[in-house]
Amino acid sequence: MVTLDVRPQLIDALSALRDRVAAARFPLPLPGAPRARANRDELLAQLDDYLVPRLREPEAPLLAVVGGSTGAGKSTLVNSLVGTRVSEAGVLRPTTRTPVLVCHPEDHHWFSGMRVLPDLTRVWVPQQEAGDDLLLPGEDPARVLRVETAETLPRGLALLDAPDVDSLVADNRVLAAQLICAADIWVMVTTAARYADAVPWHLLRTAKEYDVTLVTVLDRVPHQVVSEVSRQYGALLTKAGLGHVPRFTVPELPESAWGGGLLPATAVAPLRTWLVHQTQDPAARQHVMARTAYGVLDSLKARMPELASAAAAQYAAALRLTAAVDSAYDSEYARVRGRLQSGAVLAGDALKRWRAFPLDCTAGELLDSLVESLVALLVCSVTAADERVDEAWRREPAAGAPGLRDRDPTLETAEHRIGLAVRRWRRELEEYAEDEVRDLDRSPAPDPEVVAALVATALLGGRRGRSAGEGLAERIGAHGALRLRDRGGRLLADHLDRVMHTERERRLAPLDALDVHPEPQAELIAALSVLQKER
Repeated sequence: MVTLDVRPQLIDALSALRDRVAAARFPLPLPGAPRARANRDELLAQLDDYLVPRLREPEAPLLAVVGGSTGAGKSTLVNSLVGTRVSEAGVLRPTTRTPVLVCHPEDHHWFSGMRVLPDLTRVWVPQQEAGDDLLLPGEDPARVLRVETAETLPRGLALLDAPDVDSLVADNRVLAAQLICAADIWVMVTTAARYADAVPWHLLRTAKEYDVTLVTVLDRVPHQVVSEVSRQYGALLTKAGLGHVPRFTVPELPESAWGGGLLPATAVAPLRTWLVHQTQDPAARQHVMARTAYGVLDSLKARMPELASAAAAQYAAALRLTAAVDSAYDSEYARVRGRLQSGAVLAGDALKRWRAFPLDCTAGELLDSLVESLVALLVCSVTAADERVDEAWRREPAAGAPGLRDRDPTLETAEHRIGLAVRRWRRELEEYAEDEVRDLDRSPAPDPEVVAALVATALLGGRRGRSAGEGLAERIGAHGALRLRDRGGRLLADHLDRVMHTERERRLAPLDALDVHPEPQAELIAALSVLQKER
């Protein structure tokens, strides 16, 4: 007899793996990202709602989740297995809005807490009228689990009536999938009219993939075609590799047609007997738990590397996006430095001001025009870099992530930010000029603003600004002029670096906020390796 491995070391390794799965993020819209997100959520649901709780408390009752498509008769089947109305049934679809879990009164404590399905709010009223959906004020019915008790169910067995897996309500479909992941036993219900539909077969293939304990119910079969439909359904199961799965047939009866009553006990007796046997026979119970648990554990061998591969693809895409930004800004940074060395700033209005200085232009006006010209050059360079980034990102699907291409209209513009930086450079340059003038041992001392204007022109004017350097040496001496030009040049380079770095980081900030790192790939594989060693 196969027994369930509940060693603390295995549970610890599984919990660590669960944390790595929860930490994995797939925010970039790559082709495989939706599947990766769905796989992660499904895996988390199986770990949180079934596997970890089951290994920690193997003595807890078996949970059989009754799932299926719209109108399959799940609620009527659950009511009939219990022998009383505990779940709302009817002709309106979808009927099951709030999932209902029913267990023996002495098993209630296993489900009233957060042991399984911890993110669902429990609602339990022992004397609640049958069929009522009791909700707390403002409660979302999709996030509520109604817990009922019935003496007619044996101890150790709980039934859960799940919403329709093909519900028109998206939240119902998501919740149905989550509830199925919490099951020791999956009871898949379909009908004579819909047994070939895609939805139940998707669930059956998933059950086979994870090797869970599965039972199928072919419900509402007209008595005239019971043999033929059952034979065809069995053939489909065999073809799909599921011929060994226990299969039960429930005939179409007035109670099932209208959904208002209970099926005769004889109609559900074989299924009930099978479920009770799995609960009360120790070997069968161990087999059910071990098969479903080990099916999930074994599936990790393929699912974890798949998640790791998706994480690696996310990081590779983030690197490509980052590289496009770095390349664009590096190129523009080199171009700006070349244009500064060639004196591109001393052009247009700035050149006119320089030619008019000092007769028809003050030092302050010359500095103003140089600042405006330098700001324009840097803004043009940053704009060109962003355009190159946009062009490169248009070829990257990952760049379609929300916020990567959008510009926040509430943020200050690049021109404003660069203007502040350049004016800060001017103020610091003027302070350097004041320091040099203060140290001069001559009278009268030159005007610090004139000195600042001359050194700025010499730094930004290239060949056209050569005479500014000569005028600077005349006013503060050759050594002072050289010292001031060196200090001012380093200051200019620092501010240029800071401007381009700031704009580059601002462009990368939305991508950085997505928190795409290389660690998840290695951490997922490492967590799987540790778990495999413990097994």
